[in-house]
Amino acid sequence: MNLSDLTRNSHMLRGSLAKRGYMRWWHSFSGVQPETGEARTFFVEFFIVNPGLGAARPILGQHPYFRKRGMRPSYVMIKAGAFPDAEGNGGRQLHAFYPISALQATGSPLVMQIEDPLTGLFLYSEDRIVGNLEVTPGEARHRSRMTQAGAMEWDVKVQKAVSCHTGGLCNRLAETFRRLDSFWHGEGIRSFFQGTVTLDGASYEVAPETGYGYADKHWGRSTGRPWFQFACGKLLSGRSDRELRHSVVALNCLHPRLLLFPLRPRLMLQLTYMGEDFQFSRCKWETKETGKRFVWHVLAQNQNVVVKLSGSCAKREMLQLQYEDPDGYKDSRPLWAGGGGVGTLQLFRKGAGGRECVDTLKLSDALCVYRGM
Repeated sequence: MNLSDLTRNSHMLRGSLAKRGYMRWWHSFSGVQPETGEARTFFVEFFIVNPGLGAARPILGQHPYFRKRGMRPSYVMIKAGAFPDAEGNGGRQLHAFYPISALQATGSPLVMQIEDPLTGLFLYSEDRIVGNLEVTPGEARHRSRMTQAGAMEWDVKVQKAVSCHTGGLCNRLAETFRRLDSFWHGEGIRSFFQGTVTLDGASYEVAPETGYGYADKHWGRSTGRPWFQFACGKLLSGRSDRELRHSVVALNCLHPRLLLFPLRPRLMLQLTYMGEDFQFSRCKWETKETGKRFVWHVLAQNQNVVVKLSGSCAKREMLQLQYEDPDGYKDSRPLWAGGGGVGTLQLFRKGAGGRECVDTLKLSDALCVYRGM
């Protein structure tokens, strides 16, 4: 449902998950370079793994020193970068690592910050993100850092306009009994961003009207397979031939468990259309991977409406995001992510005479994240 919940966004890992779990706060949005008109989609993330194992320095699970000693990773990672453009150029993924002790965090509403003596402040709050990240070629050569070389600076205000609340699926009771591998809260599935980004010396302006922003949180024991997300705030109505400013569709794959045994993955989908919210917790879906694209088809329905969604993203517009899990292992299947997804969505309303098509929406500039089985 479209319900803001800042306490869920500020919730930190407890119990066994604090020593074998992760949290990630994700933001993605678009910016335009004023001189050239070039548009890019950026991402910024706070990622925390195994905070209960924190030491005086970041423990990198891929580093030979820590692997030899059987030490699980523990750190705060700042991830920032840009997805490749339509031609497949310019993709960048940058990482900075800090010990858990370097993180200063408040309660709800959540504010997190890290003071770096070289680059300055990294800030996360519900209405602003700030950072200055630089990775040298020498640092990028270390495989344990899972990063490319480059520099990115950002100072962006955030207004989270539409939320996706997962209800009892992701509450504290469900976490205590580990009913899911990974929990999800979409505090800002439709967000408006405003500010500036500088990537490798090129400056970009981020405006609310063209930012098509998205913000969410994942946390839990592991990400599971498949990992499937699709979110779009750029919806063109076929009925009015106008862009719908406060409408959005977002979906996420959940991995339920029964007594620690994995069950069939479930897909949760929310559509906010012209101020009306529709949420579906059981959907039929299929995915297809070709040599050049990922393609998805989703059918969601309840007593009143039916949603048919078809979307895809070109591989050349996607990055393979780099993470390690709380045990220090990297998944053998890559996690693809991009900001150039396209598709169509049909909304039908059920009636006595059958289905009536309410609208057909054209989707573009969608966030796509996918890892197969």
